[in-house]
Amino acid sequence: MDRGLPFAVCVVTALLLLRESSQAGEEGDPETLAAPTSGLGVDSRGQAEGLPTLTVTTILEDPYVMVRGAELEGYCMDLLGALAGMLRFQYRVKVVGDGQYGAVSAGGNWTGMIGEILRKEADIAVAPLTVTSAREEVVSFTTPFLQTGIGILLRKDTVSQEMSFFHFLSPFSKETWTGLLFAYLLTCCCLFLVARLSPCEWNEPKNEENHFTFLNSLWFGAGALALQGVTPRPQALSVRVVAVVWWLFTLALLAAYIANFTALLSSGSEQLPIQTFEDLVKQRNLEFGTLEGSSTFFFFKNSKNPIHQMIYEYMEKRREHVLVKTYQEAVQRVMDSNYAFIGESISQDLAAARHCNLIRAPEVIGARGFGIATTQASPWTKPLSVAVLKLRELGDLDYLRNKWWESSCLRQSRDRWSPLEPSALGGLFLALGVGLALGVLAALAELSNSSRLTAGHAKKSCCSVFIEEICTRLRIKEKARPSQETSGKTNA
Repeated sequence: MDRGLPFAVCVVTALLLLRESSQAGEEGDPETLAAPTSGLGVDSRGQAEGLPTLTVTTILEDPYVMVRGAELEGYCMDLLGALAGMLRFQYRVKVVGDGQYGAVSAGGNWTGMIGEILRKEADIAVAPLTVTSAREEVVSFTTPFLQTGIGILLRKDTVSQEMSFFHFLSPFSKETWTGLLFAYLLTCCCLFLVARLSPCEWNEPKNEENHFTFLNSLWFGAGALALQGVTPRPQALSVRVVAVVWWLFTLALLAAYIANFTALLSSGSEQLPIQTFEDLVKQRNLEFGTLEGSSTFFFFKNSKNPIHQMIYEYMEKRREHVLVKTYQEAVQRVMDSNYAFIGESISQDLAAARHCNLIRAPEVIGARGFGIATTQASPWTKPLSVAVLKLRELGDLDYLRNKWWESSCLRQSRDRWSPLEPSALGGLFLALGVGLALGVLAALAELSNSSRLTAGHAKKSCCSVFIEEICTRLRIKEKARPSQETSGKTNA
């Protein structure tokens, strides 16, 4: 017993020391769980320590993948890092050898990143790779991590118009100017009508001259538009109601005009003459093209739309002159020559953000998405799709979008000026109509009250006196008056 007890104590102590040393070794090596930083070299730690290592092919395109020193950075690299941390894998990144996205060559083989996946040179492709039916037949795609379409990238000075002679009319649309003219004429007619009907404004229609003639009413309304007080000045409550409503209407209208005209002058340009792909086909000043072998090129080739077919025929006949090899070449050509680039709208937004003399036309067609490509029947397709959805739900994809795209130029393009439509001033026109109706009702009430008093003194019916007053003030039945006056003298 005396010899066995020390021996047991020594064995237990040795086991505890070995256990503590193994735990310390695991805690002191954090790189076993961390994904390696992106680079161009090969990293074998994933296989040695139990984590799978994926070979990732990509393409250099700003801001998705860019070279900074000895490392790669950009939207796709941040996305790849987030996916690796979520799915617990390591990766090595290689730039595609031929610099292509992926298309079928003349020999029937696939080029670019799609070809590398098919030849087992890469496990996945993380890049601005458009999901198309042709590519989906040979590889598998995850849920798109970015949505985009096909747009037109232009240089501002190649599409800017000379300032129109009637540039001052641009703050409002044609419909708004038509509504304003109608409101002005209607208000002047109401002023003329209410001033004639109101006995407080025109007390003696037989002996006194009415100051609110139709021409004076037009002048009064025009003076209010210029914020100037003009004569005659309204005296009756009904006329003042119409005048006040018109003043408030013109005040709000002038504020909207000045604000929109200031925005128009600060924008420095009118609406682009090339708004759609149809406008691009009709013009003759700009050449236009896209990336050679890209999904955009095949979109126009396979489209049944006549406009799209015309664009494809133009590019096919002049492919040596209008098709470009890289996106950077396309942007540089737009900046240096009379050239319009047709490509991914989200990439064009970035170009407009980085180069303030570029702008994207409003129309976007062919909604599509960027997805991660994998080999068919790959065990990584479903987990990557689920991870992309989780990143979208967490807001990480929106954060990356704002991180790599936000700029002052992009913010200005979002706030693009447009003329005010009638719907924006609908409440203002409605308030004017209600005010005019109240003014007419007030004038009829004043005339009715005056007719009731006159009928009481003359011992006539109020209705007959009211009708007679209206006829007198509106100059109706002019020929009947002498006979009525003659009959009145005879009775006297």
